[in-house]
Amino acid sequence: MATDSDISPEQITTAGQPPVIRLRDAQLRFGQRVLWHDLDLDIAPGEFVAVLGPNGTGKTSLLKVLLGQHALSTGSAEVNGRKVHTGNSAIGYIPQQRGIDQHTPMRGRDLVRMGIDGHRWGPGRLLKRRRQQVDELLDSVGASDYADAPAGTLSGGELQRLRVAQALANDPSVLLCDEPLLSLDIHHQKVVAGLLHEQRVKRNTSVVFVTHEINPILPYVDRVLYIVGGHFLVGTPAEVMTTRSLTRLYGSPVEVVRVGGRLIVVGGEAECVDHHIHEDEMSMERGAI
Repeated sequence: MATDSDISPEQITTAGQPPVIRLRDAQLRFGQRVLWHDLDLDIAPGEFVAVLGPNGTGKTSLLKVLLGQHALSTGSAEVNGRKVHTGNSAIGYIPQQRGIDQHTPMRGRDLVRMGIDGHRWGPGRLLKRRRQQVDELLDSVGASDYADAPAGTLSGGELQRLRVAQALANDPSVLLCDEPLLSLDIHHQKVVAGLLHEQRVKRNTSVVFVTHEINPILPYVDRVLYIVGGHFLVGTPAEVMTTRSLTRLYGSPVEVVRVGGRLIVVGGEAECVDHHIHEDEMSMERGAI
């Protein structure tokens, strides 16, 4: 099931620079179930790519391939010209928004510092420099005011600011974002989305953003990778987010309408999956992982 579209996944470079992420003939399968295959995709430095589609279609699994946690069944995946591997400091990762137990003995700044030296044990030799780096990261995301507050008392929006700072700790060339706006209200969705855009512009960081809701990030998205049932589309939002394109992708009637500047997709997802189940949970239920 190759790219089911007239839209080609064109190879994009910026000012002659090679792509930061490159996928070639990529296939991912668990047991007999193929999530996607024949995926060719180049992502340029500083490019913002939204990954859309129903649950269970392989969006989070794509991030795990780039993190080196899932091996491709066939094809290749590279980050900065090197085969993907675990522990890649060139990648910053922002997970889905989850709360922290209010009794956890951790401050906001401790959460950010984990992005710098969370893999080390014992006191650091460069403690003063690390404190300065943490302060700079906190300031960059507007989280200095609650840096010393217990992490378990912070709101979802405040925690996501800290997680953005944590992901930026090693000045990565790639930010992988797994539903980072989930469970946030509209205001905080816009704040976090704008913050990610601001950081990628400042740092020329590529962003791969898995989401069900494109509207909060629509002003910032360069291209969309839309995955449904092993098929996919790659193109600009104007190319992909249309009634014609998504009807063809889903194989059933889908209508895309614009209301007050928001895109609304009617049909499609409800006909494609039974329930909203996280991809890994769905794979585990099927005995694939």
